Amino acid sequence: MSEQLLYAAEAGLNGLMAGVLYALVALGFVLIFKASGIFNYAQGVLALFAALTLVGFQNGQVPFAHLINAIFGTQIHEFGWHLPAVVAILLTGAVMVLLAILIERLILKHLVNQAPIILFMATIGLAYFLEGFGDIMWGADIKKLDVGLPQGISDTVESVTDRLFGYGFFIDRLDIVATVVAALLVLTLTLFSQFTKYGRALRAVADDHQAALSVGISLRFIWVMVWSIAGIVALVAGVMWGAKSGVQFSLSLIALKALPVLMLGGFTSIPGAIVGGLIIGMGEKLFEFFIGPMIGGATENWFAYVLALLFLVFRPQGLFGERIIERV
Repeated sequence: MSEQLLYAAEAGLNGLMAGVLYALVALGFVLIFKASGIFNYAQGVLALFAALTLVGFQNGQVPFAHLINAIFGTQIHEFGWHLPAVVAILLTGAVMVLLAILIERLILKHLVNQAPIILFMATIGLAYFLEGFGDIMWGADIKKLDVGLPQGISDTVESVTDRLFGYGFFIDRLDIVATVVAALLVLTLTLFSQFTKYGRALRAVADDHQAALSVGISLRFIWVMVWSIAGIVALVAGVMWGAKSGVQFSLSLIALKALPVLMLGGFTSIPGAIVGGLIIGMGEKLFEFFIGPMIGGATENWFAYVLALLFLVFRPQGLFGERIIERV
């Protein structure tokens, strides 16, 4: 195998692993859109808020310390203890479920049967509120997230590929772990949606709210459930991306990477989110490898959006989305 093909294979493999993470972020959008018809603009900020909360719990940081110190003239910052990563993750998961309950009771309950644009605007307001609330609660400085995930080049992958192809692939161990965790979560959510009682209830609500209500399905419970699941998905995404690049407010922008994934796969399809994520992840890496040098590089910043634009022109519903037909 030529060196060029080996380099391309390495780039494609890295792209596939990035694609699984893109699919994970996109799943949060799909679940909420299926249950309530809401495009959740706040999904990226949920990942940021989850990562901030996790770091705060781990480090024993006092919530709202800056605000308390400014009001009372104190100098408190930490409780003086550190939580194990597993305990901190479980507590953060509980916080995300509590947040889902508050979102349903304080926002969604009052917007039943409102136009989709109103619900969308509500999630925009929620995104900016959570971003500011996270800043006040945990501080705006860049934080290091360490939950014990391995990092650095995988010697195993390098040695195996070197024996097979005469060239060792550079694969980060964190990317491998993130891919496995994301793939397991995606598989779990897919099985949950297809084969469980609550998964069937979710699909019933997605098909017809009124019909679901008529057979005894609680719309409010379904909303709390899907927002809780989206919060857990955001927590996993926040952990993976935060461990990779640190917990900072640009973390909320990972939601923008999920938009092309949704356009390719369809806003209502869990398998579509998976396939769309893999296409975007591998496509942007291979396009950068083959075409990037010819046009000056930096194609990863815009390739996904151009591909999504082409899909919008020729197949607006995406690969797995439902074709919407309106009678006039």
